[in-house]
Amino acid sequence: MFKQRLLSGIVLVILAVVILYLGGYVTGAAVLLLSIGAMFELLRIYKQHNTVLGFAGYGAVIAYYMLLFFDLREYILFMFIAAILVILGIYVFAYPKYTDKDIMAVVFGFFYTTFMLSYVYEIRILSHGGILVIMIFICSWVNDTLAYCAGVTMGKHKMSPKLSPKKSIEGLIGGLLGAAIVGGVYGYFFDKYVYAIDNSIAVFAIIGFLGAAVAVIGDLTASAIKRNNDIKDYSNLIPGHGGILDRFDSIIFTAPIIYYLLIFMTT
Repeated sequence: MFKQRLLSGIVLVILAVVILYLGGYVTGAAVLLLSIGAMFELLRIYKQHNTVLGFAGYGAVIAYYMLLFFDLREYILFMFIAAILVILGIYVFAYPKYTDKDIMAVVFGFFYTTFMLSYVYEIRILSHGGILVIMIFICSWVNDTLAYCAGVTMGKHKMSPKLSPKKSIEGLIGGLLGAAIVGGVYGYFFDKYVYAIDNSIAVFAIIGFLGAAVAVIGDLTASAIKRNNDIKDYSNLIPGHGGILDRFDSIIFTAPIIYYLLIFMTT
């Protein structure tokens, strides 16, 4: 199991590096596919993955990304309203086939798996986005790794006993501080070799710390949904890791926060 998880992790890292390096439509298409896959995994929990309602949700995902790809962001709010009207239209005309909970699952699914995840692409298309996008992974995967190490070696106090009994307060602190330190080091090299900004070490350390804090919420949110619905993994798409939502749960929350912190703190 460990070998399978390790090999899958290596493949994931290589794919992520190649996709993010190429940028543009390659990164956009990859994030679009991730969003559709994550939407499918979430809707399957609520038995809406292969219904008309579910396909309306997938259509909204594609429409949203098309507006991003062709830089038609002024129409995004209209697209949101139109998508909700279509979903509600299906709800009322097919009544009582679907319930209000089904509607909320699709609408929530869109914002959770698509709107928030799309900020990976939004960061990549920023100036120096190929370098800045790495902060997402510092705040999520680096935080996760260092939190695990700190928890295993020093963990004594449970952070959330009912939701995630293996996580400790010591692990949380270790992950947050670790992400802040790695972020600060990254900021030093960014300032020196990429683009000079004032107080780069402090700026990137703060981004690393806050991004890691949000990553923890993302991880626990995915765990809470699984516990509410009595499932172990969202799917078995990634051997040893589970599904898209199992592997990218923290990135979903981290990406938009990192985007706005970068905008506010580096410009």
